[in-house]
Amino acid sequence: MTTIDPARTELQPSEPPPQRRSTGTRATRLVGIGCITAMGWLVAFGLGFSPADRDQKESVRILYVHVPTIWLAYLAFVVTAVSSGLYLLTKKQSLGWDRVAGASAEIGVAFVAVTLAVGSLWGRLTWGVFWQWDARLTTTALLFVTYIGYLAVRRLGGSHQQRAKRSAVLGMIAVIEIPLVHFSVKMWRSLHQEATVANLDGDTKMDGIMLFSLFVGVIAFTFLYVWLMLHRTRAMAMEDMLEDRGLDDALIARRAEAANQQNGAH
Repeated sequence: MTTIDPARTELQPSEPPPQRRSTGTRATRLVGIGCITAMGWLVAFGLGFSPADRDQKESVRILYVHVPTIWLAYLAFVVTAVSSGLYLLTKKQSLGWDRVAGASAEIGVAFVAVTLAVGSLWGRLTWGVFWQWDARLTTTALLFVTYIGYLAVRRLGGSHQQRAKRSAVLGMIAVIEIPLVHFSVKMWRSLHQEATVANLDGDTKMDGIMLFSLFVGVIAFTFLYVWLMLHRTRAMAMEDMLEDRGLDDALIARRAEAANQQNGAH
């Protein structure tokens, strides 16, 4: 007769399910709610409350995305430069500054891509073509390519510290292109209109609702920038931790292999 071992029939406690790691926090949720709310206001004012322009008609509504995205791209690249400088100049050389620089550059590149895309649509409606080798358009494209190169440099091999040092130098140099882009309209003969709000004369010639809609666009994309920054910096920290863990595991495996080879030789 087969006997049953009671010890084997006892229910073993199940292992707790693995915890899900997320880059979301209470802060990111609050910022996300603010971003969704502001984007809703932008859609309402940009497409509904704001009037059509006298000359550009309905195409002026592209302004509420085109201008905020390039302004936030400028901000993102300035944050990259400042964070790069803080990494190089502080004694601790914290990789946190490097992650802030890299995350901000990624978001800035995405915003410049949106600027170029909606700008080409605006150009098609205003000039009749999607692209002109205009001073503003060309320098903006150059800015975009420069920071694509910055992101490529970050992907080169080496340690985290090597990545941080070489990208910090490039991040501090690349930011000098921003004044070139912004003042290109005045420096060269350009088809692109001059700045309507951020001009040196201080004379803003915009309808009140249009100006407020532009302000709402800036607020909405600022919320989006902050939300993306919070998530991306935490994701980059996790990537660095996983890379370090993988390197540690590889070193342990290599040492075990070397020890086995020595034992086999004896």
